[in-house]
Amino acid sequence: MFVLSSLAILPVLAASEDTVDAYQLNLRKGVTDISGEVYDLHMLMFIICVVIAVIVFGAMFYSILFHRKSRGVKPANFHESVKVEIAWTIIPFIILIFMAIPATNTLIAMEDTESADVTVLVTGSQWKWHYKYMDNDVSFYSILATQPEQIQNKFEKGQNYLLEVDRPLVIPTGKKVRFLVTSDDVIHSWWVPDFAVKKDANPGFINEAWTKVNTPGIYRGQCAELCGKDHGFMPVVVIAKEPAEYDAWIAKQEDIQRKAKEEEQKLLAMNMTMDELMTTGEKVYLSACAACHMPNGEGLPGVFPPLKGSQMVKHDMQAHIDIVVNGKSGTAMQAFGKQLSLKELAAVITYERNAWGNSTGETVQAKDVNALMNGQ
Repeated sequence: MFVLSSLAILPVLAASEDTVDAYQLNLRKGVTDISGEVYDLHMLMFIICVVIAVIVFGAMFYSILFHRKSRGVKPANFHESVKVEIAWTIIPFIILIFMAIPATNTLIAMEDTESADVTVLVTGSQWKWHYKYMDNDVSFYSILATQPEQIQNKFEKGQNYLLEVDRPLVIPTGKKVRFLVTSDDVIHSWWVPDFAVKKDANPGFINEAWTKVNTPGIYRGQCAELCGKDHGFMPVVVIAKEPAEYDAWIAKQEDIQRKAKEEEQKLLAMNMTMDELMTTGEKVYLSACAACHMPNGEGLPGVFPPLKGSQMVKHDMQAHIDIVVNGKSGTAMQAFGKQLSLKELAAVITYERNAWGNSTGETVQAKDVNALMNGQ
């Protein structure tokens, strides 16, 4: 009950595209039947607490005012009262039972993930979300889309500052959607207040949640677990579409990913030029690597190692490919094998091996990355 009640005092960090009072303090009613039940439960508990407070404090202040010593009132002189003891045991018990029944029904409904129409695997990674549709061949990463210039106060902040992504999760309205929530690294928490869904993403475990959105729209949330330096840059955006629109979107995504796989297969039989690799590699590096290793490749001393002048980068191609593809356990170095295409991986590794004066003159091709990924 503490969790349900405490949400009422949180700022409105996530909302649909409708205008929301910037100073709203109460819990949002949301757009699902469960979120409506949670709201009603919250209001019931709030009203009970208010009634108890009025009775208790009313009796206390009445006694202070009308039974004070200055009015000549003599205090009662007794030690025990069996009737009072029974009353203040039975009455709270009845109140708790009255509160527990609707709370239990709501919590059971929140945990009922059976008979889902759509299942999505939600994986938290520092600091982005990965979505995989278990019933379709569709998967992608969802990354913060807010411009760095807004974060650095160079541009005016947009309406959805820090709550916008490049690829939102899309789900159908009127269908039960089950979320399987896990993590690649540390503990995250996938939170969309309008759905009344907040589920921890624990590495090595899968937690379940579900929603059934009644109204089409855009709904926003974020990671609600302190997960590292970019915790505040890990938003969640969900678009709820009518079933027909959703089916069309899924079909389009499957076609796009099929064509991407076909294109990658073609890359395995050809070599890209150094200029093409460097141009693509620079774009990938600035979007995926520069936050830690810095745009100049010099890293942050004692935190993130430099790539400029690195012995591994300059002299050990296989180790370089391996650490970019698979990451490094126990460090902040992520595995980019699932996040980037073969072309992007080859390009960014080539860029790192030839930028900032490294100048190895060597190119890494898609087939080199593919060979390592397949243990060849």
